[in-house]
Amino acid sequence: MKKSTLSRHSRLAFLLVLTCFIQGISKAQQAVIKVQGEVLKPLSLSIEDLSKLPQISITAKDKDAENHVFSGVALNEVLKLAGVTLGAQLRGKNLSKFVLAKANDGYEVLFALPELDSDFSDDIILLATKADGKPLGEGVGPFRLVVPKDKKHARWIRELNSIQVVNAGNK
Repeated sequence: MKKSTLSRHSRLAFLLVLTCFIQGISKAQQAVIKVQGEVLKPLSLSIEDLSKLPQISITAKDKDAENHVFSGVALNEVLKLAGVTLGAQLRGKNLSKFVLAKANDGYEVLFALPELDSDFSDDIILLATKADGKPLGEGVGPFRLVVPKDKKHARWIRELNSIQVVNAGNK
């Protein structure tokens, strides 16, 4: 009798864990990152949407000082898709534009738009959806910025939920 009760409890516990796991995957799949502000086309992109853009991988040291392979999309590709002023149009007043990246917990980081434009810089800022071949875990993902050339990881924003393009000249 005790053995069957234990088995029943084990099965219930397994089903509960499996349900939570599936809900976690479903939640990550439903998550979106918004791109808005000084853009021609505001976007709400899911992981599936990002997977259709050119994918890249970058090996970089995380704050644990260990190398990890981060995969996702170059942030400038997302900005191009939204119609952000880049390339030949990024001059004059447009040089005062910046990107404000925001996380679920309210954390914000800033990038000058030329930092993200391949005509100005060879540095790649990655909008990561995976680390070491696995989806980013809770508390980190489903979206994260990886800034491999930064000496500090303060702009490696976790749980990224929006990208706002702002013109500093519009005060």
